[in-house]
Amino acid sequence: MTPQYRQRSEGTPTVATTRAELAAALAAQEAGATPTPGGSGVPQGRAVVMTMGALHAGHLALVRAAREVAAQVVVTIFVNPLQFGPGEDLERYPRDLGRDLELLTGPGLLTAGDVVFAPTPDVVYPDGDPVVRVTAGALGEVLEGERRPGHLDGVLTVVLKLLHLTRPDVALFGRKDGQQLAAVRRMVRDLDVDVRVLGVDTVRDEDGLALSSRNAYLAPPDRSRALALSRALAAAADASRAGLGATAVRAAAEAVVTQAGLDVDYVALVDPDDFAAVGADHHGPAVLALAARVGATRLIDNTLLGIAPVAAGVRA
Repeated sequence: MTPQYRQRSEGTPTVATTRAELAAALAAQEAGATPTPGGSGVPQGRAVVMTMGALHAGHLALVRAAREVAAQVVVTIFVNPLQFGPGEDLERYPRDLGRDLELLTGPGLLTAGDVVFAPTPDVVYPDGDPVVRVTAGALGEVLEGERRPGHLDGVLTVVLKLLHLTRPDVALFGRKDGQQLAAVRRMVRDLDVDVRVLGVDTVRDEDGLALSSRNAYLAPPDRSRALALSRALAAAADASRAGLGATAVRAAAEAVVTQAGLDVDYVALVDPDDFAAVGADHHGPAVLALAARVGATRLIDNTLLGIAPVAAGVRA
């Protein structure tokens, strides 16, 4: 019997919740694709955007970027239990599929022919917790990996599964989760996964705070204090533009979050590829990465900088 997938209404994306529904929706997507000549400038192929729901403008920017690079778009909505550690917010993580689906059908977003895959854990992990998992290696032992053991392993395991299930040509991830993006790129390279990984710039509110589903947890006073993260990144960027060295650039950011009294997990200047800390004599690209608790909410942020060689008389 042919699996049945649900079309919400004419002009809206197909919503699949099981593997059979997803397979049928992807087959229909492929059957309805219109061939276009190579080099025509018309988007071709399939792009996937992976989310945990609780969508905001940052997620929608990813979907719009996917719309620009591919003819067919798949958005996954799945709160992945493997990437939550003991005592983290798995149970209270916001879930509202109806609201997410409404947001996804806004201007420039999903239309008929696109697919939303919103499985439950038993669909993604039909045998329970997987015995065989992907490991992030050294990338999973620093910064986020050090403070959330197993987190990046859980991320990579579900990303690889969803890549297999959705079979995209392009996968898009936000740069706000910079270490996650670096780990996905490394996994794709090391395991010869046939997909192109694109990073999309962080979307911020007008006050500079990076958009995050966890921002909903912030009480108004904490929301104001959280702006120290983006101010710290701006201070590091100013120091970098002034020609200061790696040590001084990192110190500029640290001074801002320290003065704000945040509960800081780390302020790190790292290599963009492996997120290993760079030395005082480093010059070239580097990521300034931050993590801190504001009230009961843990937030991360980062920015890519160019560190100039330190000239004589300039602080390293």
